[in-house]
Amino acid sequence: MMTWSAVAAEPIVFATKSFTEQHILSAMTTQYLRKKGFAVEPRTNIAAIIGRNAMVNRQVDLTWEYTGTSLIIYNHINKPMSAEEAYQTVKKLDAKLGLVWLNPAPMNNTYAFAMQRKRAEKEQIETISQLVAKMDEVRKNDPDKNWMLGLDLEFSGRSDGMKPLQKTYNMQLDRPQIRQMDPGLVYNAIRDGFVQAGLVYTTDGRINGFDLKVLEDDKGFFPSYAATPVATQETLDANPGLAEALNALTPLITNEAITEMNKRVDVDHESAQKVASDFLKSNGLL
Repeated sequence: MMTWSAVAAEPIVFATKSFTEQHILSAMTTQYLRKKGFAVEPRTNIAAIIGRNAMVNRQVDLTWEYTGTSLIIYNHINKPMSAEEAYQTVKKLDAKLGLVWLNPAPMNNTYAFAMQRKRAEKEQIETISQLVAKMDEVRKNDPDKNWMLGLDLEFSGRSDGMKPLQKTYNMQLDRPQIRQMDPGLVYNAIRDGFVQAGLVYTTDGRINGFDLKVLEDDKGFFPSYAATPVATQETLDANPGLAEALNALTPLITNEAITEMNKRVDVDHESAQKVASDFLKSNGLL
């Protein structure tokens, strides 16, 4: 039911980033909030830093942000933290700027290593530590068949990327074992056997589409990237019920749910609008 406040308020300028998952979150949130009676003006394909500055400068009212992005990219904090610590830290820091972090979704779009499911099962590899042990075994006993890792260029060179990961997991690698490529090609390289394992994003639809197995980060190296609605305090004040509406939506967006939605868009070539609509209908929200 449309409330007087929602009608009277200025449209909520809602910005999202330029990849599939954010397109789905944009479509989902826009459809859901409009159904609730809020006026929403979606803006998509906004670069992270541009969107962040627009929020701080009040050119944008609402966004979906990731805890790890805020912690590492915006606040330059690389200290290892639990998911809850990361959330509470960015929430507290942004409160000083009048930006309110609402409840995080249970989804976590962080880094992980993945393998062909059939290869992982054959080798009985469930964790990164087991992957490292297997790579060590092959390197020592059959170096002509060294296992290869697919990595994107950015992760290879980042200060919080490959070098500290190797230190955490005591991962010894010969230089030829690292195959650097565009992030999107890593999934194909794993599927096609060009590399034995590769760095992926945990909610990418190609994990389901290509039947890949995500390995457990058993030493907790990768930071949490919980997707969370972030709004300006002024927007929440001007739109009574907005926080409650978004907090009712977020618990439904699990890793399983968003990964399947990403797959439907990236692998099955359905539209983000339709996938979002189906999700909302299946949860009785549309």
